[in-house]
Amino acid sequence: MAEAVADRLPARFRVGVDRRAVAAVAVLALVAVALAVGGWWRARPQSVAAPAAVPVGQATGGPGSGFAASAGAPASSSAAGPVPATGPITVHVAGKVARPGVVLLPPGARVADAVQAAGGALPAADLATLNLARPLADGEQVPVGVPGAPAPVPVASTGPGGSPTSGALVDINTATAEQLEQLPGVGPVLARQIIEQRTLLGRFATVDQLRRIRGIGDRKYSDLKPRVRV
Repeated sequence: MAEAVADRLPARFRVGVDRRAVAAVAVLALVAVALAVGGWWRARPQSVAAPAAVPVGQATGGPGSGFAASAGAPASSSAAGPVPATGPITVHVAGKVARPGVVLLPPGARVADAVQAAGGALPAADLATLNLARPLADGEQVPVGVPGAPAPVPVASTGPGGSPTSGALVDINTATAEQLEQLPGVGPVLARQIIEQRTLLGRFATVDQLRRIRGIGDRKYSDLKPRVRV
């Protein structure tokens, strides 16, 4: 290769030309050409594929996406609704049953379940006035075939925060201080006095025993009576 380069030189330059120098110049020329070609190749325009579009429902964890709204966030279970009580309830079955007394029943039990747990009604018991399908509340009494027994009242239900819902009767034997304060004219002081009186008695036998509490006069008692039960 060096000879070919030397042959291309004009005649006046051929004399005294070192063939090794010519070879070095040729190599440098080739390296320069290679670098120029590489630079052009790297600088050429390149096509870039656009990212695939993601449906909005999948990007935000919408229905059917299978992904949570944020990475690592647990799936929400609020739509499942409130968790029902799992503890047993205690009911006193009295009157014309085989084994009158206190029975322990699972949550959601009905009057019929209480009668069954007490050994069943006696043949002489009149069940016509007894609603066997009524749900039971913890601590209540179920009189079976007892003439003149008071009609059962609706079970007090509670809303968010444990406050009684509109129209529900508050059981003064099981109500918390917060639930008692939802009653008309009952504040924190009076609610504490009601609980202290309940503790002293063991439980209220009748609603009239509220009169023993200081601060509950005739007017306040008349407001409370239609809203509470024992």
